[in-house]
Amino acid sequence: MDKGKIPEQLVFGLDIGTRSVVGTVGYKQSVDSFVVVAQSVRCHETRAMMDGQIHDIAKVAGTISEVRRELEYQIGRKLTGVCIAAAGRVLKTVTVEVEEKLGDENFQDERITAETIHSLEMIGVEKAYEVIRQETRDENISFYCVGYTVVHYYLNNNMITNLEGHKGNRIAAQILATFLPQEVIDGLYAATEKAGLEVDNLTLEPIAAINVAIPEKFRLLNIALVDVGAGTSDICITKEGTVVAYGMIPMAGDAVTDVIVQAHLVDFATAEEIKIAASMRRKVINYRDIMGIAAQTTPEDVFAETEEKVAQITGLVAEKILELNGGKSVSAVFVVGGGGKLPDFVRMLAECLKLPAERVALRGEEVLGAITFPEDVKKDPMLVTPIGICLNYYEQKNNFIFVQVNSERVKLYDNSRLTIVDAAISVGFPNDGLFPKRGTALEFFINGEKRMVRGEEGEAANILLNGRIAGINTPIEANDVIEITASTAGEAAHMMVGELAEYKKSIEFLVNGKTIVCPKFARANGELVSEYYDIQTGDCLEIQDFYTLRQLLDFMDVMYQDGILVNHVPAGEDEKIYDKFSVDFDFSEGTNVIKAVVKEEEPQDVLKEEDGQQDVAEGTKADAAIGNSQEEGDGIKQDAPESENTVLAGSGTVAQERDLKISVNSTPVVLKGKSEYRVVDILDFYEFDVSTAHGNRVVIKVNGAPSGFSTRIAHGDFVELYWEQ
Repeated sequence: MDKGKIPEQLVFGLDIGTRSVVGTVGYKQSVDSFVVVAQSVRCHETRAMMDGQIHDIAKVAGTISEVRRELEYQIGRKLTGVCIAAAGRVLKTVTVEVEEKLGDENFQDERITAETIHSLEMIGVEKAYEVIRQETRDENISFYCVGYTVVHYYLNNNMITNLEGHKGNRIAAQILATFLPQEVIDGLYAATEKAGLEVDNLTLEPIAAINVAIPEKFRLLNIALVDVGAGTSDICITKEGTVVAYGMIPMAGDAVTDVIVQAHLVDFATAEEIKIAASMRRKVINYRDIMGIAAQTTPEDVFAETEEKVAQITGLVAEKILELNGGKSVSAVFVVGGGGKLPDFVRMLAECLKLPAERVALRGEEVLGAITFPEDVKKDPMLVTPIGICLNYYEQKNNFIFVQVNSERVKLYDNSRLTIVDAAISVGFPNDGLFPKRGTALEFFINGEKRMVRGEEGEAANILLNGRIAGINTPIEANDVIEITASTAGEAAHMMVGELAEYKKSIEFLVNGKTIVCPKFARANGELVSEYYDIQTGDCLEIQDFYTLRQLLDFMDVMYQDGILVNHVPAGEDEKIYDKFSVDFDFSEGTNVIKAVVKEEEPQDVLKEEDGQQDVAEGTKADAAIGNSQEEGDGIKQDAPESENTVLAGSGTVAQERDLKISVNSTPVVLKGKSEYRVVDILDFYEFDVSTAHGNRVVIKVNGAPSGFSTRIAHGDFVELYWEQ
């Protein structure tokens, strides 16, 4: 190219690899085209760089200087700025599992939100950071998270695709996070600066390769890019428009070269020449072994010797792709790099991934169609990454940027998806300081089963981005100023016994034909408590769904005597009396005065004595019953409130007629004309045909319990009446 026609604005990109340094200078002619004006390649004379990491800064800097001088000669001007890339092979990948408990298994009424899911993911990234720190605690190395992907979500231990909108008490995720070591970046910067260059932009080699090999419109697909270099094969996965995972295997072209070294007894450089000649399909390949003896081989012989090693490499690459992609194959694979030209590499990789052969392709000349090269440069897969490094400069993404978080300046790797939460994690801001914190949960046992009540949710963190209110997912750019005030915790959970779903406030007994309403008892850690007892963490609660005969008599201020019948059977003081049980007795005059608590919705009938006088007593005997229990050593932590609805009753009373409101098959029904009612009385007020069979048998349930037509019913009961086939 005529040096006079080269524009002023040029981009200099360096691909600093294990085997060589490739330099490219060019400019963007339009949105879709790039013009290369100069190119230079220099191999390292020694193993100054291994596995993508610089081991001898001075020698690598010397190779870079040679490339720079050659390019300056070609374009006729001095180069001062350079774009570089960190090798994908130096990335460290960590897989962690993280779990968060949302509530008790009996309470799953809250739907999972996007914020809850994001919080779970950030906890996973934070955990991955900790794993990396522990693994390298003796090396004192800092790391940058360059990306993460969710391999699997779990809801109540079951794998699920998307958590949002579901209900559950336990969510979990398997997170794959990728980190870049600080020392690798420092080494690259030191080598380029020693060569007299200033870094204008830094990206990752897989990102650079994707810029050329996989157009942006294809990145919505689930595709793998494999960059087969000398020491390692770098892998990255795209999905939904971005790179979601990175990985590598420590085996590539050099492993094949080592096989040729052993098979033909030559040095490494000669083996490389044999490998390249075989890839070019030369009919006969001449060489000299280490003894100086002239020899020759053919591409077919070389392919046969290296087939097993190529199969091993492609098998490992396929395994890593499946791991990075959540255990399933990708839709297609693009292969770049010199090692990708190994015989049968593409075919074997397709077989390992169980993909059609056309879905795994070596990307070279066809993806460089929009790139204009000097006439003496042949388009080759090895040039994909260097061109991508140059193109990345124009996007100004995947570089390191500086932001300020709470007055602390922090360097971040810009993967084009940086948000405030990334900056917060980088400065060590605790994850629970970003998201609303719930108050302390209340955990206890109810009838032997563990129960948890969640605390109230607190306020989210107060975040300002450049002085304006922002959220944790707000994107950030270079030099942004972020201020974060930690989130707050909500009120601790609290619950009284009366709020338990298992607790009903009262229990009813039929005493001498009269419904007696008694407060229901519960026990906390063996002690009797009322419905107003505040449950404490660790409490063992037992809802008592019965009274003893002694407790009932105490409640009614009646002394126990022989002859009391429970369900028409003589009973002792310790006899357990359950809801709707009948109790009958007929003591001598003066000992059978009963103070009974009646239902509020029932008429407050005043029962008349034979002399026509009315006696009205006030106050409930809940206190008396509980007091008596205390005297017996049962003890109670909080008294039940007094009821104002009491009526004096005696064994010689005559019950008055009263209306009874019940529900039959969810239909309100009012029974009239009697003082007490049984199921059979419902047929006078509710249409139910029993004259003709409409099934095998009639099913009767009162408050869910199997019953018969003679079963007594009380105010507010729920009755089910139907034919069953």
